[in-house]
Amino acid sequence: MGFVFLEFSDFKFFTTFRTNFTNYIWLAHVKKSESLIINLSIGFCLLLGGFFFFKNMPNTQSSTAATQQEPTIPMKYGFEKQNFHFESHILGFNQNLGDLLLWQGTKWDSIIKLDKISSDIFSIRKFRAKKPFTLVRKDECSQPHCIVYEPNKFTYVKYYIDEEVKIDVVKRNYETCIESAAGIIESSLWLAMKDAGLQGSLIDKMEDALASSVDFYHTQKGDKFKLIFERKYIEGKPVDYGEVISAAFMNSQGEHFAVFYENENYAGFYDLEGRPTKSTFLRAPLKYSRISSSFNRRRFHPIKKRTIPHLGTDYAAPTGTPIFAVANGVIVKAGYTKNNGKYVKIKHDDIYQTQYLHMNRFAKGIRKGVRVKQGQVIGEVGQTGLATGPHVCFRFWKYGRQVNHRRENFPPADPLPTEEMDAFYLQRDKLLAQLNQIEYPPAAGTQLSMVSK
Repeated sequence: MGFVFLEFSDFKFFTTFRTNFTNYIWLAHVKKSESLIINLSIGFCLLLGGFFFFKNMPNTQSSTAATQQEPTIPMKYGFEKQNFHFESHILGFNQNLGDLLLWQGTKWDSIIKLDKISSDIFSIRKFRAKKPFTLVRKDECSQPHCIVYEPNKFTYVKYYIDEEVKIDVVKRNYETCIESAAGIIESSLWLAMKDAGLQGSLIDKMEDALASSVDFYHTQKGDKFKLIFERKYIEGKPVDYGEVISAAFMNSQGEHFAVFYENENYAGFYDLEGRPTKSTFLRAPLKYSRISSSFNRRRFHPIKKRTIPHLGTDYAAPTGTPIFAVANGVIVKAGYTKNNGKYVKIKHDDIYQTQYLHMNRFAKGIRKGVRVKQGQVIGEVGQTGLATGPHVCFRFWKYGRQVNHRRENFPPADPLPTEEMDAFYLQRDKLLAQLNQIEYPPAAGTQLSMVSK
């Protein structure tokens, strides 16, 4: 047995309808018309059923509107686009931000205050020439309300300079995805990376991972690589690489592996036996370079026009390319001579010393007596002294005698201690399983695939 619950308005309708229907039945009875009574009874049932059917139907118009989300307001740097005006500007090499702001209508007192409070956060004096920044106005004709500068892809700085002078540093949210790539070298490692949709900066990271086992200056056609790495995304767009997690490189000497292992005491790349993949010395003092002149005891000097031994290796690279210390050590000289130009000499131990010639400039803090670490930037490639083009002449001493470093077998770094090996093997096996899912390309071409996210 079913029950029907009526609202007050429903009950009122039903009562009125019942009274009218009763009157019609009485009238039909008076007139002795059975057919009229039957028709009225059927009509009553249909009308009553239709009433409750339409009464209980969902209001599709209102429910659809309820499920629709509120329209999102377009934003830029935290400002509503519809309420602000945005202008992109760049500073010339001889242009000052303060002069530009004065010309835009900003008060000088506000500029002085902004310069002062920004010095401890991100100074407005660090704005680089030719790097764009944005002026935000409340309308096209008003003075700047805010300056927005992006020192890197993951941060932007808001300098408010209207009613109140203040600074906000905003960190962008990004997503890190784990990806994989595999490739085969047809002409160069750089082109193989490019064909895989990867940028050159990932070569640096792969070189770091396989630094001591692979000579990346002598890759050959047919050499293959595969790696697992991090890539960072902002709003669905790739913006930068994270770390290489594991890598493999196959050449004529066999297959070389590197896996990243990290805990509270150790962090770095190791081979499958837990030995660091970096030896005590890097193979070269810079990246993205080529050997323009090798170690040669009978080289014809291009400037002095006579045969003079060349007791170093020249690496040609654009001016400003970073130069790295190839091993830990202490700087014993950082100066200038007519032939060497600006140069640095490092003592690594009682056996080895290295020297870096023709620098454009030294890195900050590089001077005699300073201790440096392997891979630390000590200067930039230049053309000072006797040099026909931008390069670094790298010289290597062993027991006080200059030798060809490319023929040296450097001692390996210390392996992980025994108590670390169980944890290392767990990490190694996990990463190897992922690497084994990636196939080397059988011929020309590369492939790129997502491992996990």
